[in-house]
Amino acid sequence: MEELISKAWQVRQANFPDEIEFDFPAKTRAISVTGNRCGLKCAHCNGHYLEKMVPVTDWSKQLGPDITSCLISGGCDQGGKVPVSRYLSTLSEIKASRRKTNLHVGLVDEHEIEQLSQVADVISFDFVGDNETIREVYGLDKTVEDYVRVYTGLQAKVKVLPHICIGLRGGQISGEYQALELLRELGAQGLVFIVFAPTRGTPYAGKEPPGLEEVVRVLCKAREDFPAVPIHLGCMRPKGKYRAQLDQLAVRCGVNKIVQPTPGAVVLAAEAGLVIKRGEECCVL
Repeated sequence: MEELISKAWQVRQANFPDEIEFDFPAKTRAISVTGNRCGLKCAHCNGHYLEKMVPVTDWSKQLGPDITSCLISGGCDQGGKVPVSRYLSTLSEIKASRRKTNLHVGLVDEHEIEQLSQVADVISFDFVGDNETIREVYGLDKTVEDYVRVYTGLQAKVKVLPHICIGLRGGQISGEYQALELLRELGAQGLVFIVFAPTRGTPYAGKEPPGLEEVVRVLCKAREDFPAVPIHLGCMRPKGKYRAQLDQLAVRCGVNKIVQPTPGAVVLAAEAGLVIKRGEECCVL
């Protein structure tokens, strides 16, 4: 593993300045277009992460002058789509208020892509590289080809950053490397990695996060395969000791940005000679 980390760090040094961004997204408000409802009830989430989001009907009451951007998401319908396009007028109002928008849209169609491209600064797209994972986690009758089709359609119209959840299939590595291979062919302006965290009240509650060595292998592979593409470690990842170790390893693997880093990662970055920049919005903005 040390050899992989060393090689990934060398790739980073050869392609990026000696700086890293740590994001503390207090200026981004998360808004759900479905409240706490989700038609899929996925094995890893079961709607849990919608509960802390602001309902779209209350958006204007929740965006004070300190809020400069919005993550707009929600639960999926039975086809794997977040019904963001139903709220185009609301999204236009948010844009008119001079706030940036990051939309999480799921498996939208071509017409919706065209509509959403008019109101999105960036779109976050969960990219999955394994058919069995799609069926087991999401319960969808979809394939990797469906994800490729939507991603390609988004790329043609708007800035889109693919998100890969390491260990999505209950902590197993299942499709992550295939996703990277596909994205090498399709192209990516940036990569966002999140890590499966067992969540109470979900079918995967009793599972374990992926092993740290497995996560490191994926991050190092991404750094080598995408030498000049920014790599982010997003906010969704296990807490506690696991997170502390992961964040330090991520710095050593050459990631460019970490959301809400643990203190040890900040210290390590400084010791590695990296200039630390601070962000206050969602990591894709």
